[in-house]
Amino acid sequence: MKGLLVVLCVALLSGCASSLKVDRQHVALGQDSRVQYIVVHYTSADLSRSLDILTREQVSSHYLIGESPATIYQLVDEDRRAWHAGDSQWQGRTWLNSSSIGIELVNQGYLEDEYGQRRWLPYKDEQIEALIVLLKDIMLRHGLKPGAVIGHSDIAPQRKVDPGPLFPWKRLADAGLLPWPDDTEVQALRAGYAGELPSVAWFQEALSAVGYAVPLHGLLDEQTRNVIAAFQMKYRQSLYDGEPDAQTAALLAVVSGLRS
Repeated sequence: MKGLLVVLCVALLSGCASSLKVDRQHVALGQDSRVQYIVVHYTSADLSRSLDILTREQVSSHYLIGESPATIYQLVDEDRRAWHAGDSQWQGRTWLNSSSIGIELVNQGYLEDEYGQRRWLPYKDEQIEALIVLLKDIMLRHGLKPGAVIGHSDIAPQRKVDPGPLFPWKRLADAGLLPWPDDTEVQALRAGYAGELPSVAWFQEALSAVGYAVPLHGLLDEQTRNVIAAFQMKYRQSLYDGEPDAQTAALLAVVSGLRS
């Protein structure tokens, strides 16, 4: 008897669904894409292992790009949420899985020797070319402006370092995908900051203006150093020690638009 009731309920619900009529001839002007950002990652694994992790475990991404050949795999529909960002924040938005598209690049990240020194592994040229084409397509379809492309280390600087210091951000900037600080302006500001470095509170305020989640207490603690290192890893890849020096201040002033 109980089974019969279940069948009847399912039949009734199916009937209601099939009779549902929606008038879609009126379209609201006030709308845009739910996608606000595109987050770039590396997989820390080879292609086979990457596909296995991203399709058979809870972690996922919308796209995966191989090394050579640089095949683009779509693993999650853009209209659905992928589990790639985790505990994250950018420009005041939190838990960015809901508002971003995740792209994983097959790359081991780094190798670590017995002394804990990291040797970062470069990306393949064809892989980056494929990424740029994909990014342009996504940004066009979702109406995203330059700067919407960010790294996992940008949105989670306390726990993530991908896509790492060998990821070619400048190459993406040259392709029109993100703004880049003018070198002449940076050098002019650097000379002034070499004489008097801005306060830690200024660094924190400027990093926050860029989009980073950073403490605003004026203390140079580990969290603040991690955020500075994430910024440096993007805009000054030759040195990302988390130290608030004159060059970092100049880069940050240009990127954030704030002057000390």
